[in-house]
Amino acid sequence: MTRRVVVGPFNRVEGDLEVALDITNGRVRAAYVNSLMYRGFEQILRDKHPLDALVYVPRICGICSVAQSAAAAQALARAMNLTPPENGRWAANLTLAAENIADHLSHFYLFFMPDFARDCYRARPWHEAAAARFKAVSGNAAADFLPARARFMNVMGYLAGKWPHTLSLQPGGSSRPLEAAEIVRLSLLLAEFRAFLERTLFGDKLENVAVLDSEAALLAWMEPRAASADLPHFLAIAHDLELHKLGRATDRFMSYGAYDEAEGRLFPSGFWENGAVHTLNVAAIREDVSHSWMEGDVALAPEHGVTLPRPDKADAYSWCKAPRLGGNVVETGALARQLIAGHPLARDLVERHGGNVTARVVARLLEVACVLPVMETWVRRIRPGEPFCHAATALEDASSVGMVEAARGSLGHWLEVRQGKIHNYQIIAPTTWNFSPRDTTGEPGALEQALVNTPAVERDGNAPVAVQHVVRSFDPCMVCTVH
Repeated sequence: MTRRVVVGPFNRVEGDLEVALDITNGRVRAAYVNSLMYRGFEQILRDKHPLDALVYVPRICGICSVAQSAAAAQALARAMNLTPPENGRWAANLTLAAENIADHLSHFYLFFMPDFARDCYRARPWHEAAAARFKAVSGNAAADFLPARARFMNVMGYLAGKWPHTLSLQPGGSSRPLEAAEIVRLSLLLAEFRAFLERTLFGDKLENVAVLDSEAALLAWMEPRAASADLPHFLAIAHDLELHKLGRATDRFMSYGAYDEAEGRLFPSGFWENGAVHTLNVAAIREDVSHSWMEGDVALAPEHGVTLPRPDKADAYSWCKAPRLGGNVVETGALARQLIAGHPLARDLVERHGGNVTARVVARLLEVACVLPVMETWVRRIRPGEPFCHAATALEDASSVGMVEAARGSLGHWLEVRQGKIHNYQIIAPTTWNFSPRDTTGEPGALEQALVNTPAVERDGNAPVAVQHVVRSFDPCMVCTVH
């Protein structure tokens, strides 16, 4: 017998989320993911001055606002044929990387780990320590992490003036030039945060974490540190609960590439399928709205997209569109970035078990270990007194796209300007990819697929805990999903 259970609204996710589960014999047979809120930023931007996008789009979200700024700035830069000076490039990279790292760690400490403190795990040998460390509000992990995060976010003060909703990221670079003394302070802040990560999160140097190259190496590294550092603690829990068997979706992954360097990007763009990286064909992206409360019946390329609400649409169940790459459902996020960048640990985890709960969490923290040392390098490359930004130029008629990697994955802004005003502005956020509804062929989105066959036993009056692990492993940002 199949029964329908509606789970939501979820706590400890960014924004509003509801998931309907069809459950048979204690397992999820089908899932329907509902993004509950429509706000219409794409309609708000219509007929505005092109530079106004830099004011509006950061306010889509308070947790990943820099990523929205970066995508808009890149779209405008391409339309204006502007290339930022080197100082502007390093400053923009630092600003986005700081936000992404803070998001990864906020997810781990505040959103994901508190589930292991729940009473349903009381019989597990690790539960008492996990509850003392990670229980929401009362666990001592938050007392360690939050002050460290607050200090780290001072980086934003120097680079961006404020956070969230900075205006420092511009088409021509960064409008916040740094003086020599500020560069020294940035270096000290990064060193201080490195010490927190090495002492509390990893129990080891970042460079030693970054070179872990297999599941076997990861588990061997975990053993002596499980009682003294937070990532090894999670790995011990994940190994006991076999979280690597939960949350497998399509095993197709996409990344737009992250962090501009002198040549190419630190993490390259690409599409992963069948154990190999392929060239990413952005022109193959289409947005299906067959099951979305949106006007339209035909899947459109984003540059021709329409985001008009139709709340009475038959067969629709979400405000989220269903983006597809060449007709395929893809997953995006830190795991996708590291797979496509060729990191051996990410590839070994996926080749053994596919995309899964453990692999997604590990990839985020692996990325922290890889990126912070590069941030230290970017700071050293900044040259005080040299330009940080080129002036924006007027736009009359233009079309372009800005593509960046937010913490949660691939973020694209498609811009069309006519007669000096924004004619169309379309955004596909990472969670739009991961939490999309079914498309016109009936194929479920990535999370909908990842939830199938998940144990769905309700305990302690809450939603099934395994379902929560799968949902939170994607770290959804629902306010970005439908803008």
